[in-house]
Amino acid sequence: MGNNLYSLLKQTANLSSLPCTIMSVEKKSDGTCGDIRFYAINDIFKRSYYDMFMEQEGNNKVTFENFDEVIEGQLYTAHLPKEPKFEDICFRAAWGNEHIHTYVDTTKIYGYWTEDILFPVNCAHEENVAYCQFMYTLNKEMDTGKFSAVSPDISSFVIKACLEMRNENAFSTSMDIITKDLREYVDSESACILTVDYDQKNFEIISESVRDNAYCIKEIFSHFPFDIVGCWQTLLSETNNIIIQNEQDMNLYEAKAPAWLKTYKDAGGQALCLMPFIHHGNIIGYLYISNFDTSEMTRIKETLELISFFLTAEVANHMILEKLEYLSNVDVLTGVLNRNCMNVNVDELSLKLKLDPKPFAVAFCDLNGLKTINDHGGHNSGDRLLKDAAEVLKEVFIGDQIYRAGGDEFAIISLNSTEGEFLEKLALLRQKACDPDWLNFAIGHYYDANSGNLRLAMRYADENMYEDKNAFYEAYPDKRR
Repeated sequence: MGNNLYSLLKQTANLSSLPCTIMSVEKKSDGTCGDIRFYAINDIFKRSYYDMFMEQEGNNKVTFENFDEVIEGQLYTAHLPKEPKFEDICFRAAWGNEHIHTYVDTTKIYGYWTEDILFPVNCAHEENVAYCQFMYTLNKEMDTGKFSAVSPDISSFVIKACLEMRNENAFSTSMDIITKDLREYVDSESACILTVDYDQKNFEIISESVRDNAYCIKEIFSHFPFDIVGCWQTLLSETNNIIIQNEQDMNLYEAKAPAWLKTYKDAGGQALCLMPFIHHGNIIGYLYISNFDTSEMTRIKETLELISFFLTAEVANHMILEKLEYLSNVDVLTGVLNRNCMNVNVDELSLKLKLDPKPFAVAFCDLNGLKTINDHGGHNSGDRLLKDAAEVLKEVFIGDQIYRAGGDEFAIISLNSTEGEFLEKLALLRQKACDPDWLNFAIGHYYDANSGNLRLAMRYADENMYEDKNAFYEAYPDKRR
């Protein structure tokens, strides 16, 4: 690289007090970004890159003195992962004459936050190659001043969204409003917020907005296996977000996650921005924006990065409260509602039925022979029996309230069944739980057509259950507790 252009650009790079390289950026015949190379680097960049190079590759044959010869002229991907977002800003700076300043979370790649500064370099160049000057600074921790240095337009929108999070609306209502406002602000076809639990392998769409309500995102995602959402975590191992804005990006991610990209393209997906919510180092959800104006990518990206920072805290708090509510109302072993929840609900429902009587049915289902199972097989066997019992009850009493009322006793309250329908459910339960050596219920029930006295109905059902239990132990005296 001993030509005059190289010498001039080398001098330009060395004038910078920051790590600096002049990048050569190729434009392909179709007008898209081609190869990006380190054309000329300054000594500060050389030292920084050499230290990283030695740490990653440990090539002792390459000395610092001749490192220019190793790096200059090479593709930037020779020692770094391909990064569509970086290629985009280099292309825009070199060929679009844009001055670009970004502040990016690159802690997954380098362990630092990176401030990128790019200028176009106006010089004579080949027909298909242009140049830009790239400089950067690194911060071990996020610099809030740099992170918040956005346009007044973006700041105003993000502040409005934060105020919406702090109002008196329910969480779901606030998320619906923010998602709709965000979709309209970035002028995208659709937007949604979803939570994800990688341990339990499940996800949930908690809010969505689609232009003209053309389709339902929740309905589309309901047909996806968890692996579709699960692959995003792997894709984000080396980047802070996923952006697809052209065919090149699409091809890159299709090679890495073909199943996901097929579902996305089949659903009409073209442009996509996926921002993770990272709480204590774990991804807990995503902000998902689809089919937007890619010419506004810089503004959109800055907006989504900033607002997702605040949404992460809100979503994390919501998930914690949901988990606490679950733990306070659900029996951890069986997954049905617990006695505490039953007591609260019975108090509320008793008052409602007293004021406005409606037909209802109750049943008590007590496991026969649990003590024998525990004595012979240990408490692990007993726990398995309780889980099996709960699963059968959930299969039979769909849409009804199922409680674990005590150690081996379950209660059911049905507000949606006629007397005949409830009796059919009980008959199905006896059919599914008829093994005297494993799953067998003593069952008592009561149907109330109009009195509205829930507690009296529960007492009658409980008495009937004990009659049924006594009949079981008369038939199987060896299983008596």
